Amino acid sequence: MSNTELADSLVEKARDRSAVFGVIGLGYVGLPLAVEIAEAGFRVVGFDLNQAVVDTINGGKSHIQDVDSETLKGLVEKGLIEATTDNGRMPEVDLVSICVPTPLSKTKDPDVSYVVAAADAVAKNLRPGQVIVLESTTYPGTTRDLLLPRMEDKGLVVGESVFLAFSPERVDPGNETWQTRNTPKVVGTVTPECARVVLELYGPVFETLVPVSSPEAAELVKLLENTFRSVNIGLANEMAIVCDKLGVDVWEVIDAAATKPFGFMKFTPGPGLGGHCIPIDPHYLAWKMRGLNYKTRFVDLAGEVNSEMPLFWSRKVGDALNEKAKSVRGANILVLGVAYKKNIDDMRESPAIDIVSLLSNQGAEIKYHDPYVPSFMHEGIELQSVEFNTAVLNWADCIVIATDHGSVDYSLLKNSEVPIVDTRNVLGNS
Repeated sequence: MSNTELADSLVEKARDRSAVFGVIGLGYVGLPLAVEIAEAGFRVVGFDLNQAVVDTINGGKSHIQDVDSETLKGLVEKGLIEATTDNGRMPEVDLVSICVPTPLSKTKDPDVSYVVAAADAVAKNLRPGQVIVLESTTYPGTTRDLLLPRMEDKGLVVGESVFLAFSPERVDPGNETWQTRNTPKVVGTVTPECARVVLELYGPVFETLVPVSSPEAAELVKLLENTFRSVNIGLANEMAIVCDKLGVDVWEVIDAAATKPFGFMKFTPGPGLGGHCIPIDPHYLAWKMRGLNYKTRFVDLAGEVNSEMPLFWSRKVGDALNEKAKSVRGANILVLGVAYKKNIDDMRESPAIDIVSLLSNQGAEIKYHDPYVPSFMHEGIELQSVEFNTAVLNWADCIVIATDHGSVDYSLLKNSEVPIVDTRNVLGNS
């Protein structure tokens, strides 16, 4: 089959739904993507290293909050989704989406080991006529530097015999309005022919596709989105510190500023940054630019402010206890919410855990309540969620609202005489 025929064949497979998709990594990004692809009428083979995850999915059960088990079960029973640990099955698929984690190392440098491992697995099993799409958030140049050479080493020509793109995931766990299908999908490809093929294959899956000129542009899109949020949250957090020193209610100031119908976008302070994207992605950009002898000043300063917020709020706990002639050491502290944001079970990079650690290291006795997180272990601290009731309120010397879950009955706190440190302005909004 000629190179043009390979591309035409993929386009035809996209249109008649005979293309087979592969998804590497079946976590918060990969499993929702696999479900959307299957619901568009394509068969999906999911690849994951974790046998338990594979068995759970093949049993029709979801381990991801945003994926309904009933929906997944139906797709599995129809033969549209199956999971495997066998990378040797990759030649079966026409398009491979790489959705693996991209964490930071202890030195805050990018850890692309998962991407490299996935790229090696793809290269080992690569055949002519396949499409590879990297979806994992990473630094500009990753697609071209890590994936492209592996394809060329196989003697394949990108844009002719294989097709390569970067399309950043835009998953917002717990968001019931914007999900995988209706969130516009940015796609940056190596060649125009790659763009033609990828847009045809992704077209039935996503409501809106946003093509950009290169993988580097697409990689920067994701970094800009989350750096924008990090910087503005950093400004809101610094304003919280400023207002605290001035004796002014920061939320009153922000709410009043938000009445301006132009030139202002509302961001609110909190206990710090959490999740897999906002606390991490700006570091990928900063790392890349350090290699080009440029210091990303806004990025670095925002990261510094945001990372200090757990310490700020733990000090507020100390201040609240001092008002009651108590110290942190020996105090009973109830933490409400340990997930990184409301109404989800995701604890990745949660600032609530940093607050727990800081207070525990000062000698406090910690209990927590979180309807989404039954238990957790962090740095030697192992805790289980307790019932949120009068008994635990009577036990507590101080209460910290770290995550504003909607299902928590905050009315129990209305008449409490226990000091409350409200990092989310839950009580101010109720």
